[in-house]
Amino acid sequence: MAAATGDILRLVRKGIDVKMVHANVRKPFRFYLCGDPALIAQMRTFLLSGHADDSVPMEAAACLETINPGIAQPTFASEARVVLFLGHGGEVSGATIAPIRALNLPIIAITVDEEAQPSGPSSPPPRGQFAEYTVPALTRDALRGRVLPHIVEVCKGVEIAVGRCLPPLRESVAAKLTRDAANNALKISLASAVVDHIPIVGLVAGVFASAGDMVAITGIQMMLMLHIEAAYGRDPDVQRLWQLLPVIGGGFGWRTLARELSGFIPVAGIAIKGAIAYAGTIVVGEGVTFYYEHGRHMSSGQARTLYENTKNEAMTFARDVVSRFTKRR
Repeated sequence: MAAATGDILRLVRKGIDVKMVHANVRKPFRFYLCGDPALIAQMRTFLLSGHADDSVPMEAAACLETINPGIAQPTFASEARVVLFLGHGGEVSGATIAPIRALNLPIIAITVDEEAQPSGPSSPPPRGQFAEYTVPALTRDALRGRVLPHIVEVCKGVEIAVGRCLPPLRESVAAKLTRDAANNALKISLASAVVDHIPIVGLVAGVFASAGDMVAITGIQMMLMLHIEAAYGRDPDVQRLWQLLPVIGGGFGWRTLARELSGFIPVAGIAIKGAIAYAGTIVVGEGVTFYYEHGRHMSSGQARTLYENTKNEAMTFARDVVSRFTKRR
């Protein structure tokens, strides 16, 4: 434990890649808005709401462009990520969407119907295709179920900049960043556990893998904290991570338990180790998001419930991965 803690402290002293976080904050992106002019104005106002002092930075306002493809070509096409088509009942159809398919962007077609319940597909549309969503109003509660997460899903690579510029999307951005980081932590943990259980290789490399995965996963978790912090409008600062360390306080214990179980229960232990790495990272991301959403840390009871629920989900996934691996062998 002391050696691992020393490795982690050295990792922080050497510096996590803050320059990369700053670069991600500045990545350009653009959303095209079209359809009903009144709804476009409402959507623009909604997406730009939530900035400090109610002021809208110029770079945020510039990332939303109203288009009419039948009259003029949109600008900055290389930066465009999605088309948001807004209409009332009956206005959204394949015919109305057809002219903008040539932009080769995902088209999220939003119908506003005051009598309807929020609905939409389970996954966002691919490039050049459209998907229909229905909401009763252009509000956070109505859009957060499918629309906002799907907008973020099609913004791969610029998520942090999206959260920085468009505050209503921050929660969805943090959720995607957390999920991606958890998947990376799971891969590292499974790879390390598999090495531990391969004869000869495990004897030679197992010790190094076991020590290295703790540092690597902690590095992933600390970078996740910086990314979420940046998405919520804070300049990334390694020193400020210490204020958030209670969020990952239980992480060392979880990974130690995983390693011990992996040693005693070879195949099941691999799944347990991966599941705990995954769940621990989810808790970190959800905990930091909760902190920025509510201005306080998640309670221990809330964190424990989140961890147990996520661990059970991750165990199912990890066992499936291990099963496929053992079949190939």
